[in-house]
Amino acid sequence: MKKAWILWLSLLLFVGILAACGSDDSSNEPSENDVSSEETNDDAVAGGDDPEEVTLNFFQFKVEIADELQAMLDEFEAEHPHITVNLETVGGGADYGAALRAKFASGETPDIFNNGGFNELELWKEHLADLSDEPWVENLLDIGRVPMTDEDGTLYGMPVNLEGYGFIYNIDLFEEAGITEPPTTWSELEEAVQALEEAGITAFSAGYGEWWVIGQHLLNIPFAQQADPVAFIEELNAGEGSFTGNTQFEQFQQVIDLEIEYGNPNPLTTDYNTQVTLFASGETAMLQQGNWTENMIYEINPDMNMAFLPIPLNDDADAGRIPVGVPNNWAVNKNSEHLEEAKYLLEWMVSSETGQRYMTEEFAFIPAFDNIEPAGLGALGESILEYSVAEQTIPWTWFRWPDGANQDFAAAIQEYVAGQISYEEMLEKMEQTWESLK
Repeated sequence: MKKAWILWLSLLLFVGILAACGSDDSSNEPSENDVSSEETNDDAVAGGDDPEEVTLNFFQFKVEIADELQAMLDEFEAEHPHITVNLETVGGGADYGAALRAKFASGETPDIFNNGGFNELELWKEHLADLSDEPWVENLLDIGRVPMTDEDGTLYGMPVNLEGYGFIYNIDLFEEAGITEPPTTWSELEEAVQALEEAGITAFSAGYGEWWVIGQHLLNIPFAQQADPVAFIEELNAGEGSFTGNTQFEQFQQVIDLEIEYGNPNPLTTDYNTQVTLFASGETAMLQQGNWTENMIYEINPDMNMAFLPIPLNDDADAGRIPVGVPNNWAVNKNSEHLEEAKYLLEWMVSSETGQRYMTEEFAFIPAFDNIEPAGLGALGESILEYSVAEQTIPWTWFRWPDGANQDFAAAIQEYVAGQISYEEMLEKMEQTWESLK
């Protein structure tokens, strides 16, 4: 895979987000806590010149790579004996944002942590180190710059990777049900679900017990399918937009209803692990998740034959697109006692042979850098690339939502699924959440 191809791919992704985020060439003045590149002794940081013993606290949320990330950090420590990295992972069903806020409130501030960018960048910017002049920036794809670049053009984070999601489908079960062409529209999805039902196959693995599965990823679909997602969000912020009466949000009801009617029993108590396991073990034909589930699925079923389907709202020509974007970013605490070592670890992760190997072969990540060739991605990573090359992508919008709204959105969806409120009342509750938190 050629470097030019990767650069071309970067221009295809996240078009709506890129268009909305302008920047200039100015940058913030460094704070007294920042250290300029001229002052950094790279040899000392890397392990030369008899460096002092250093401990870095690394706080992250991607539970699906926790073991592999620890193994990578073990190799980093072996190459740099003077640096110890304490890894702590909080994610999955746990609230990483709340846990991070608790750490800062208690004074146990990590050196490296996650930040989603956009609204989250503004909330945390006072704690973030300027990474604009780091060596890896020259290889960063355009899509990777946007979430963590402020209006002054200052870069505050390094993208973890590129990811996509939708309905992961079991190709073999589809063929067993006589489905020869993957559905790309709402009508085709309904027909596929009926064919699976007639074949005695449960269509969906529905994890409605996880707030982020439904209140973030699933709910992103009607946002991202707007004619102009960013403009729609700005209208909501200005009190001029509405969920009620919006075509995409009205169509969204049928997606929820279809999943619940033709999904696994007890969806409201189905957590992430159960949801993925049901699919990986062949008990369901579709799973609303992303390529981050690839390792877990292969661990359960190494022979799984799978790919992505869109989550269509209608039969329009552009209904068959999947959300692709930067899931999160590595940020550095600007007040870290070991600022340069923390920056160096991020550089090592994307520039060293060891770090690049883990990113592609162990994490199964799609890199956000043009100097790292995507390899060993597996079926889901390759499927995302196919959608991206075909320009069949939509953006991730939840980083632009009011802070904390996604969990309230999920609670409203759960109430609807439980039969406690109507769909109209669900939309009204979400509007009230937006108005109170914007």
